Amino acid sequence: MWQILIGMAGGVLLCWLLLLAALAIARPKGNLLTGTVRLLPDLLRLVSRLARDRSLPRRTRWLLWILAAYLALPVDIVPDFIPVLGHADDAIAVALVLRAVIRQAGIDALDRHWPGTPDGLGVVRRLAGLPVASQE
Repeated sequence: MWQILIGMAGGVLLCWLLLLAALAIARPKGNLLTGTVRLLPDLLRLVSRLARDRSLPRRTRWLLWILAAYLALPVDIVPDFIPVLGHADDAIAVALVLRAVIRQAGIDALDRHWPGTPDGLGVVRRLAGLPVASQE
């Protein structure tokens, strides 16, 4: 019985370490991560607005609701009480989901629902791998 429990604990630890390694590989470069953490309240409003937009495909809205649940849970890949890294995994999760949502819903949905400043939208566009367009 102990061997099974130790094996399961080792497997969970290995999966957690692999996820941390994936975060280290996928992390945004430069000050993009810092800018993303600062924009977290606007990003949360964006996710909420996109998730409630009935013009978007149902699959896209479900993906956004799953992201919102992940962000709301106190337990995630890296706990939020760990400085910098605790919010970095949230920022990376938002970036990955935004990339998928923009591929499915289009850039116009992002522009239409963005609640923050044009500079913040530029950070979100870079985070999603899009060219930064001037807002006029």
